[in-house]
Amino acid sequence: MQEIADNLVNLLNGLIWGKILIWLLVGAGIYFTLRLGLIQLRHFGHTFSVLKGSRQSDEAGISSFQALCTSLAARVGTGNVAGVAVAITLGGPGAIFWMWVIALVGMATGFVEATLAQLFKVRDKNGQYRGGPAYYMEKGLGARWMGVLFCLFLILAFGFVFNSVQANTISGALQGAFGIPLWLSGSAVMILTALIIFGGLRSIARFAELAVPFMAVAYLLMAIGLIVVNIGEIPGILVQIVKSAFGFQEAAAGGMGAAIMNGFKRGLFSNEAGMGSAPNAAASATPYPPHPASQGYVQMAGVFIDTLLICSASAAIILLAGPQPGEGIMLVQNALTNQVGDWGKYFLAVIILFFAFTSIVANYFYAENCLVFLEHNKASGLLVFRLLVLGMVMFGALASLPFVWNLADLFMGLMAITNLIAILLLSNLAIKLARDYNQQRRAGKLPTFDPSQYPEIQARLEPGIWDAPR
Repeated sequence: MQEIADNLVNLLNGLIWGKILIWLLVGAGIYFTLRLGLIQLRHFGHTFSVLKGSRQSDEAGISSFQALCTSLAARVGTGNVAGVAVAITLGGPGAIFWMWVIALVGMATGFVEATLAQLFKVRDKNGQYRGGPAYYMEKGLGARWMGVLFCLFLILAFGFVFNSVQANTISGALQGAFGIPLWLSGSAVMILTALIIFGGLRSIARFAELAVPFMAVAYLLMAIGLIVVNIGEIPGILVQIVKSAFGFQEAAAGGMGAAIMNGFKRGLFSNEAGMGSAPNAAASATPYPPHPASQGYVQMAGVFIDTLLICSASAAIILLAGPQPGEGIMLVQNALTNQVGDWGKYFLAVIILFFAFTSIVANYFYAENCLVFLEHNKASGLLVFRLLVLGMVMFGALASLPFVWNLADLFMGLMAITNLIAILLLSNLAIKLARDYNQQRRAGKLPTFDPSQYPEIQARLEPGIWDAPR
């Protein structure tokens, strides 16, 4: 029975990733890049200048900085370390080049989905902002059925499967570095997760705001230190990446095709651009400037930080060390130990703990957001859901998960296809918002959204949601 399930999931993954999603992702990214006039390059500086006012919020929303940190908490996880190692093992060093490509075009995709999520956000029964792909599918496209389908895929992927994967990585890293039994680390992660998720959205946002900058900066500093020490080897490594990317240097499992496939797959798993996950956090923010497009710029920064900085840091650690034994997280641990000594594996174990734990917390928030959309947000329903999530965390810490990794790829692919279809259908609206925002910028004004300028969608917006912020 297990063999049949494995074969079925592998067949579906091959169809979705090999025949549909890769071309849909790349095509959508190029389309948005062209329609938005190379926004990720022309407005790269503004992407980060928007963050200057990102600490502002009101009683209905979290700050833009908290939304960025929450989305980064989900993005920056095992995919940034173990996922990079898997990409290099299966696709050769060239997979890193294609991770960069999917991130670069994905920045435009991230802009569109975050902008739409902000536009169609609502207030929940507690007066807090909620939104995301399910909401713009329902309000923007008039297709609630599509939003329901998306939510089911997201809850299965982020609420259950991804959290098992993250917990498995934590327990494996702690056992490998410190000899901590799997059941003990699993219990500790489960208890810490419970303490945060039972505190609600603002508790999750505050935790992400504190934890994410610390873990990202610590990991980047380690990688920068290694690059500086080995600066003479960097040109050769860059040449190796490019040669492998275009098939001039044999990859581990099939040359250029393997490099593209594994780079794109692991790149999407890491930065989530187009998947429809990060917009759930983007919609919860009080944007500054008070315009939906400002959250588009904030989330573009998230894609850049995740893949072009943190994934590149992992690639540098692996490639500078040369061939090492092991796979996944063990490969990175061995590579770092080779470079800095035994303390490297302890450092990486702590970093992985932060990366994966923050992902668990943010993944839960995404799933809860979809549960609210499905209108199963009663106290008793949320309690049952939280207990199921905690059970999956414990299961993941103890189980061997190759099948679960494949399930994660499957649900992620189904989510991404559903979301990409929606944002392509709504692309004209997102582009109109981007133009409005930048016309106001060029006129020297603070970009401010005026619903009356959009009569075609004004009636579909939450009443009062775009009144002047309090």
